[in-house]
Amino acid sequence: MRTFVFRHASFIAFLAVLALWEAACRVFAIAPFILPSPSAIWDAAQELSPAQWGENLAATLSVALTGFAVAIAIALPLAVAITRSRLLSRIAMPWLVVIQSTPIVAIAPVIVVTLGAGNLPRVVITALISLFPLVISTATGLAAVPPEYVELSRSLRAPVSTEYTQIRLPYAVPYIFSALRVSITLAVVGAVVAEFVAAERGLGYLVLFATSSFKMPLAFAALTVLVCSSLLLYACISWLQRRLWPWSVDEARA
Repeated sequence: MRTFVFRHASFIAFLAVLALWEAACRVFAIAPFILPSPSAIWDAAQELSPAQWGENLAATLSVALTGFAVAIAIALPLAVAITRSRLLSRIAMPWLVVIQSTPIVAIAPVIVVTLGAGNLPRVVITALISLFPLVISTATGLAAVPPEYVELSRSLRAPVSTEYTQIRLPYAVPYIFSALRVSITLAVVGAVVAEFVAAERGLGYLVLFATSSFKMPLAFAALTVLVCSSLLLYACISWLQRRLWPWSVDEARA
C-alpha cells in the first residue's frame, strides 16, 4: 500500500485538490463567475462539441509548434556561433537579453500591426518567447565541454565541424533537452498571448471570449485543455530524449 501511494502520490494529490475545490465551492456557495467548481467546469466543457474543441486546440498547437520549430532553427546555429566568436557573443547577448526582458504582452500588438493578420505575427511572437532559453542553455552546454577533449581534438588536427558534431554537441545534449522542455511550454504561452491580441479561433481566443462574457466555467475548461496540452508536449520532449539519447537522461539525473 505504501509503495502504491508513493508511486501515485502526484495523482492522489491532484484528486485531493479537486475534491477540496469541489467541496469549498459547494459549502461556501461560491458563484460560478468567481470560481467555478470542477463539476461546473466539466459541464461547461460539454457545451462545445469535440469538433469545436479540436478546431481550437489545433489552431493553438499549430502556432505553438511552428514558432517552437522556428526558435530551434534560429537558436542552435546562433548558440554555435556565439561559442565560436567572442565578438558575436558580445554583440548578440545584449539583444537576446533585451528580447527576453521586454514583456511579450506589450510588444504583441505592435508585431500584429506590423506584420498584419494571419498566423505570421503569432508565429513570430511564439518564436521570440521560446528563443532565449534555447540559445543560453545550448551555448552553456557547448562551452561546458572539458578543455582536454577539445585540446585532444585539435592536437589530432580534427576540423572544427568534427569538434562540434562529435564532441561539443553530444556533450550539450542534456542542456539542449532541458531548454527544449522549458521552451515548449513557453511556446504554448506565446501562442495564447498572440491569440489574445488577434485571433478568430484557438484556446487563447476561447479563454478571452469566455471571460468577456463572464462564462468562467468555459474559460477554466479551456485553461484545463491548455495545461494538459503543455504537459503532453513536455512529456513528448522527455520521451524523445529517453528514446534517442538515453545516456543523456542518466547524466542529467546524476
